[in-house]
Amino acid sequence: MPNAIRIHEQGGPEVMRWESVDLPELGSEEIRIRHTAIGLNFIDTYQRSGLYPLNPPCGLGKEAAGVVEEVGSAVKEFKKGDRVVYVGGTSAYSEVSQIAANLVVPIPDDVEDEVAAASMLKGMTAEYLLRRIGRVQADDVILFHAAAGGTGLIACQWAKALGCTVIGTVSSPAKESLARDNGCDFVINYEQENFLDQVMEITNGKGVRLVYDSVGRDTFEGTIGCLSPRGLFVSFGQSSGPVPPVDLRVFNPKSLFYTRPTLFSYVATRAELLDSSQALFGAIGSGKVKISINQRYPLREVAQAHADLEGRRTTGSTVLIP
Repeated sequence: MPNAIRIHEQGGPEVMRWESVDLPELGSEEIRIRHTAIGLNFIDTYQRSGLYPLNPPCGLGKEAAGVVEEVGSAVKEFKKGDRVVYVGGTSAYSEVSQIAANLVVPIPDDVEDEVAAASMLKGMTAEYLLRRIGRVQADDVILFHAAAGGTGLIACQWAKALGCTVIGTVSSPAKESLARDNGCDFVINYEQENFLDQVMEITNGKGVRLVYDSVGRDTFEGTIGCLSPRGLFVSFGQSSGPVPPVDLRVFNPKSLFYTRPTLFSYVATRAELLDSSQALFGAIGSGKVKISINQRYPLREVAQAHADLEGRRTTGSTVLIP
């Protein structure tokens, strides 16, 4: 029987257990994948901790790449031996998984399995944030919090390739050069500097049209001040904790727009999933976006990986190796 990480209760990293699992009979519209690389994402920690409720006992993990071992009788798009990657479900922290075929996309020949597993969720997040929510243009000045994180490094490179001026914030001196090397024209260490003051100085008091914020509680108030009139605040994560209840009148003085999107609303159809993943792999293949895999852990050591991610001790992307 294959092994997997499972939880029997939600809580800290210690609740994750390495267990043998019995796979059910393959459904007609499912495929069975033997994983070669697994992506680590903040949503995994939210689901493990209970911030996003699950129904234990259950697996964890939403993103993995691997090789197709078997396809259901109704599956026509894939065959045994295909290299594939997916985002969805809660069973990616495993040696083998079964998943609906409509959640899976092929990996191009010029993209390695680890790169696909490290970039799919974060890269498609960058795609919809920039191309479909922000509709960024060459003359835009944007602010991207957590610029040295997995999504941040991809998004800042992509925004720079689209011609934007990119202001990135980071949480430590070690991350400053990393953000600068990956598309940021200006880098602010918000642990040492007031990022609101710095943004207003950079923009000569105008502020920015777009802010992308996955930090949450610690940056929320200052971010509002960074926006220009009719600016857009895109909140897509909460690594420092949830944003507290908000009086919507705080957006009134500058008629600001605010949204709290999720990736799965933007890849809800097969066509959207294929379009987003193809745009991502196209950006990678062209060299406009390079995926930095800066941490690798054996899957059995995922508790340490979670602790490092939550402790902001990681940069770029992380993969787990089954």
